[in-house]
Amino acid sequence: MTDIIAGVEIPETSAVTGATEFLRERTSPLIFHHSRRVFLFGSLHARELNLRIDPELLYVSAMFHDVGLSIPFSDTQQRFELDGADHARKFLLDRGFSESAAEVVWRAIALHTTPGIPGRMEPEVAATNHGVLTDAIGWGLDRLESDLVNEIVAAHPRGDFKKEFLQAFVDGLQDRPDTTYGTVNADVLEHFVPGFRRTSMVERIIEAPWPR
Repeated sequence: MTDIIAGVEIPETSAVTGATEFLRERTSPLIFHHSRRVFLFGSLHARELNLRIDPELLYVSAMFHDVGLSIPFSDTQQRFELDGADHARKFLLDRGFSESAAEVVWRAIALHTTPGIPGRMEPEVAATNHGVLTDAIGWGLDRLESDLVNEIVAAHPRGDFKKEFLQAFVDGLQDRPDTTYGTVNADVLEHFVPGFRRTSMVERIIEAPWPR
């Protein structure tokens, strides 16, 4: 039976099933429900903006976008967005997707916290970012029909999302604080982790090993 939420059809493919199982088995209910809401909100925004998305690629992008908070991709410390993007890229290539499709998903995840750029890229990259912004900070919520929003939240409850989501960031990033340089993630650590102080670009230029 086709799963439809708020008028958005969940694609019935093996990759979608695999991504869903991956999230259910390896992440928390918080991240699972958030990721599904990102897909649904991203789909609604794509419809409103006439973006011609590939629903399967958008779904994988949404489901893997926060995986890096709890599942580093390798022993090399890097931004959590890159961890999630690398997981998704491998997931798709292992299932026979093209390099170009995997790269679109990689960009959607790698750039999902970067302001201003995703909206100018491929539809799936833009829609992922729109979905993230809506669920995290309420961007564009006023443009969506309240009945559809309520249906999405009923299917994937927010619970105490604000508190628990911020804690997930702290838990996922406090042991690799240097990876938050130049990103919105540094905001979270500066607010919640005692003694953490972000390094500014001004400091990096002034302290560079050049005489002037």
